[in-house]
Amino acid sequence: MGLKSLLNSAHVRWMDGNGPESDVVISSRIRVARNFKDVIFPHLMKESDAEPVFHAVQLVTSQPQTVERFGSMDFVRITELTPVERRLLMEKHLISPDLLKDIENKAVVISEDQEVNIMLNEEDHLRIQCLLPGLQLNKGWQMVDELDDLLEQTIDYAYSEQFGYLTVCPTNIGTGLRASVMLHLPGLTMLKQMGSVITAISKIGLTVRGLHGEGSGASGNIYQVSNQITLGHTEEEIINNLTFVIKQLIDQERNARKVLHRDNRHPLEDKIFRAYGVLKNARMLTSGEAMKLISDVRLGVELGIIKDVSQQLLNELTVIITPAFLLKQMQRDLSAEERDVLRAQKVRESLNKGIG
Repeated sequence: MGLKSLLNSAHVRWMDGNGPESDVVISSRIRVARNFKDVIFPHLMKESDAEPVFHAVQLVTSQPQTVERFGSMDFVRITELTPVERRLLMEKHLISPDLLKDIENKAVVISEDQEVNIMLNEEDHLRIQCLLPGLQLNKGWQMVDELDDLLEQTIDYAYSEQFGYLTVCPTNIGTGLRASVMLHLPGLTMLKQMGSVITAISKIGLTVRGLHGEGSGASGNIYQVSNQITLGHTEEEIINNLTFVIKQLIDQERNARKVLHRDNRHPLEDKIFRAYGVLKNARMLTSGEAMKLISDVRLGVELGIIKDVSQQLLNELTVIITPAFLLKQMQRDLSAEERDVLRAQKVRESLNKGIG
């Protein structure tokens, strides 16, 4: 799928819903921060400073050995995208909100299968990322490490024997690695245990964020858990530590769902089927309401109560309901009421067709 097709579709590879532990874990992301030696940091760049970064990355990603491993990769300057297209890439979690600030010297490279991408001149010169469905941190790290090695054959990175990879923000110095996992945690949320979970996690060098990472709140009971510390540990230690904690969270969430279903079966099933009914029949939906209802239906699917909806479709709905996707579909501005009407229509059509 090329970039144009990607922008016209609600689907991205990480939405497949077929990864390990997919009843709780939606996706896994590995990202490393890298900077060019002797090139000024992005926040101080002029246009002429950005060109060598663009040229070097395009050179590596078009080489036969890179294409053979990762397929063809599309390079696009952020200024070449419309505001709606930029926002849509962010809603699909392929680029960060920070890449959309001061866009003049920024770009992104996305692989054909959308599993790997490189953000250019975000906070650092390079943010190399891999997004996979389910709990696949180790596979994600292997892929990022391979792409990083290919880039490093051509690019001279800013590196210190004492501190490791040098980054703009001191919290990324060292490995420059950020591993994160997106989880659906309705059980722990309904039992009001998320506060204690977040407190416990923050004490061991991890952090809990919302759907769109740093600065965003939880929506639809979806949380992202990631490492905070990048210095003093190897990449494998960071990933193994996060994987261990995520598996504990998975067990806690599954137990919470069992307790909810055992002690509140009829109210819980009523809540789930009401949500399913509203999504299949509503004529107007706000994005916030839709996210809550999708979470309830997702819980029903994960508990085996609803059997004719796929995880992939529910993941795609989280993009279909966004203003950016709706505006892209209509190719014109929409009022708030028009968006709510179109959102409800798209959700009804998707559920009734059983897409995914």
